[in-house]
Amino acid sequence: MFKPHVTVACIVHAEDKFLVVEETINGKSLWNQPAGHLEADETLAQAAARELWEETGITAQPQYFIRMHQWIAPDKTPFLRFLFAIKLDHICATEPHDNDIDCCHWVSADEILNAPNLRSPLVAESIRSYQTGQCYPLSIVGEFNWPFTEGVK
Repeated sequence: MFKPHVTVACIVHAEDKFLVVEETINGKSLWNQPAGHLEADETLAQAAARELWEETGITAQPQYFIRMHQWIAPDKTPFLRFLFAIKLDHICATEPHDNDIDCCHWVSADEILNAPNLRSPLVAESIRSYQTGQCYPLSIVGEFNWPFTEGVK
């Protein structure tokens, strides 16, 4: 049976910079957007806000839905990645609470698009998607009959 990993990611934009998290995987420092897996007891938007806080220490809610990427990783793991936008007025300090995150950086779109150390091609593709300006209300990925976790755990 096909069971893709459902993940969320946040494009966090402030003062012409984008927030990336740096993590070490197999001895290599890699950049990603704040991102992670959907848990059974949360909506997609709640998962995005939780991952943002865990990986950066920033408390903010997604403002828009950008798009969903369907992707098969090189190891054949299938993903459905839901991408959200968070626009902040100012760059703010970060403090990761997730031990897997080494640090956070505020960088330009060009730095991300040209970086050799992206965790996946979705990191750059997410920036390109954001740059198109197309965004959708959060209701487009709204929950139905919430809470729907009875029997899910």
